[in-house]
Amino acid sequence: MRILIAGSNGMVGSAVTRHMISQGHAVGRLVRKEPGAGEVRWDPEAGTINAAGLEGFDGVVQVASMPWPMRWTAKSKKQMYDNRIRTNRLLAESLAGCKLKPRVLVCASGMGFYPSSGDQVITENSPGGTSFLANLQRDGEAATTPASAAGIRVVHLRIPPVLAKAGIQRGTSWMGGGSQWMSWIGRDELASIVLHVLGTEALVGPVNPVSPNPVRNADFAAITARVLGRKTGPALPALFLRLLLGEMADEFALASRRIEPRRLLDSGYQFRFPELEDALRHELAAES
Repeated sequence: MRILIAGSNGMVGSAVTRHMISQGHAVGRLVRKEPGAGEVRWDPEAGTINAAGLEGFDGVVQVASMPWPMRWTAKSKKQMYDNRIRTNRLLAESLAGCKLKPRVLVCASGMGFYPSSGDQVITENSPGGTSFLANLQRDGEAATTPASAAGIRVVHLRIPPVLAKAGIQRGTSWMGGGSQWMSWIGRDELASIVLHVLGTEALVGPVNPVSPNPVRNADFAAITARVLGRKTGPALPALFLRLLLGEMADEFALASRRIEPRRLLDSGYQFRFPELEDALRHELAAES
């Protein structure tokens, strides 16, 4: 396949790019700088894109995102929202206008679409939340409507926390009571999932790219500490997290989302690293 990737230099996008190339696929990159060979320039803030450069790709992967601040203010939330909507809409509208349209657009969304649900199992058919984060993900997904209306298969990956070396090093303390469920995915596993989704015609709409084995937060901390050869770190009280992170504490650190990858499993995807300890060890070895 000939695949165009937006966000190819990011934490997720770099792994996706590397995996695509290793599997023999031709990769093009959407970039904001002056384009080189195999690159197509765009500027979502200005609303511009080299439309001619989009012609003829088999699939497009959109995993570009602005860095999120640790604390959300009214200003930063507007920036996050505008960035997501603007980026997705520009790409969807531009692809819809192509003469040689891609067959599929795979677009990053997030597990924050779902509300915190305690022990309840969440699937792609579960209802969305009403928080800022849920609305951000919902409206970001809706911004791709021009692509689907033009006959392009659109898949929304509701991505959980992604295991990568820098984040793993900080994962040895549990948060709040530690009983909340954590859904997760390894970075290389996510890259494999993206390729599977690109080639699986039956997958349309939301897909949960999560391990089939979520764990409770305290277990996540204990397993991570064991893999790193450390003691489990001190517990971080909910009050402290709310003072430190504000709204983000309840959206992420203290939220309980027990998500199931039902559509992936039904489509025949076989996880390479379904267990947390194996996934952690793989990711640490891959980046060493």
